[in-house]
Amino acid sequence: MKRYFLSIITMALVTTSCNLDFAPSNEMTPEQLKKDPGGAIFITDGNYSLFKDNYDHAGYASRNSYVRHFFQMAEFPSDNTSLCYATIDPLYEAASYKSNWTLQNVQAFWWFAYRIIYGANSVIEFVPDGASIDSDYLKGENYFLRAICHLHLANLYSKPYSHGRDNLGIVIRRSTDTSVTKRESVGATYDQIVEDLLNAIRLMEKGKRRGNAGYASKEAAQGLLSRVYLYMEENQKVIDLVNSMLDGAAPASKLEGKETLPDYFAKALSSKETLWAVAHTAAETKAQSSIGSMYLTHTYESGLSIGWGEIGPSDPLKNLYERYPNDIRYGYVRPDYDKFRPETDSMIYWPVFHADNDFRFTENRYVTYNQITGETSFTEGSSKIVVDKIITEYGYKEYYINWEGERQKVRFNRALSRKAALSTIPSYFVTKFAYQDGDPMLSSPVMIRWAEVILNRAEAYAKLGQDQKALDDVNVLRTRAGLSGDELFTLTNMGSKGYTSVLDVVLDERRLELAFEGHRMFDLYRNKRDMDRRFAGAQPWEIVKWNDNKIQYPIPFYEISVSGIEQNPR
Repeated sequence: MKRYFLSIITMALVTTSCNLDFAPSNEMTPEQLKKDPGGAIFITDGNYSLFKDNYDHAGYASRNSYVRHFFQMAEFPSDNTSLCYATIDPLYEAASYKSNWTLQNVQAFWWFAYRIIYGANSVIEFVPDGASIDSDYLKGENYFLRAICHLHLANLYSKPYSHGRDNLGIVIRRSTDTSVTKRESVGATYDQIVEDLLNAIRLMEKGKRRGNAGYASKEAAQGLLSRVYLYMEENQKVIDLVNSMLDGAAPASKLEGKETLPDYFAKALSSKETLWAVAHTAAETKAQSSIGSMYLTHTYESGLSIGWGEIGPSDPLKNLYERYPNDIRYGYVRPDYDKFRPETDSMIYWPVFHADNDFRFTENRYVTYNQITGETSFTEGSSKIVVDKIITEYGYKEYYINWEGERQKVRFNRALSRKAALSTIPSYFVTKFAYQDGDPMLSSPVMIRWAEVILNRAEAYAKLGQDQKALDDVNVLRTRAGLSGDELFTLTNMGSKGYTSVLDVVLDERRLELAFEGHRMFDLYRNKRDMDRRFAGAQPWEIVKWNDNKIQYPIPFYEISVSGIEQNPR
């Protein structure tokens, strides 16, 4: 009987293309590597390629890559994103918490991750410590790759560390020996990740990164370790590590400036802010299969369009950005204005209940402004419906109408289009995964960057009661985003902005800064906070409790059918 998944990854590692700035790797087994230690670089480069190359898995090749599945599974179940319409793509199940053990993304991501881990183990096992600075560095890269794959698996297929060390974790692969397959505890999983990252840091201490930010480095390993410590609630270790990384430098010196922030993600590979990204080149655009295609429809001057635009920013996230209109980061959210209506036309929209669905469409109306009365309104039948603008006690704008006997909160916009006739919401696009080298469907997705590291320290400060230091770190990001004066947080003004704790400030800032980058779901659940998804879109209208079993994905069918490891409760 052919053994599958973890039990069968004793095959040669194969890569089909080069996606950084190195040559394609050859097929090499561990046995061949023993005879040719110089082949370690080929396997390492193949490991990098496995993060983004499309592979035929179980007869499914299109849109089938590690990085695409990761961002679907990590970001789409959050309160940052809204599904514009029902789709047959596996992203639908991720966005709606309806995943099962046979879904393509559930199965393929597991397969990709453990295949990379196997390749990393091949190098770790057969490259001795201390042979040279370069070989140590290469081995350190593989410790890093093994660590991030184990971390992603733990985040997706087990409960957060903060829910208990003894909870069931994942299968830990410490070597190429796959004769035993068993799930270990969450605590053991995180301990192994920490050990791997410490080894990566040690081995890359004296070397030099091999190229652009698509390659691992000591700083990338340190940045990832700061995230791991934060998830483990080792807050002082987070602070000490980030301080060590900064080595006396101001946090702002590690970031792109506000002038270059709008182009950061398109130029991530060459940015000082990027600690590690999954590198793509101009020759590797995936067009309709890209991450960007899920968030964006780009229309060329010829009238032709590319990109599905199935996922948009949620209304709560847009509302949070709009508290401060000067926030440069909101520029990564692009309204798709209705080109058939004048720029002066405005509309309102709001979610409505449909008894035969577990999600909400939106109603929308075009409104007019009366310069004499100062009223904004629309006519419904024989009735005039007035849009009330209020300023909340915290100074934020909100809009309401009286609708069917109830006071209904609405969003007020310039007239927007809808992606398709079946779209549940007006169109907004996201451009964080677009426009590298001018290609609307090309990006090198950022996995670790300095902005997150600074916010990791801010959260650690907040949890240790060092509130001013936490706000100082938050304000570094807000200043870079073009905010100033009373738009920055102080211990005296945060209450007037609606915050009762500095931790709440930090978590909202993480949401604004790291939106769509695969953090929000983990940030809420590890902090034992519920996910409020009561906003318009084709995803269920619900509150997901932080301790609900469905916050972890099921172990794939093929894995359990072969190795018999325990399934997650549902």
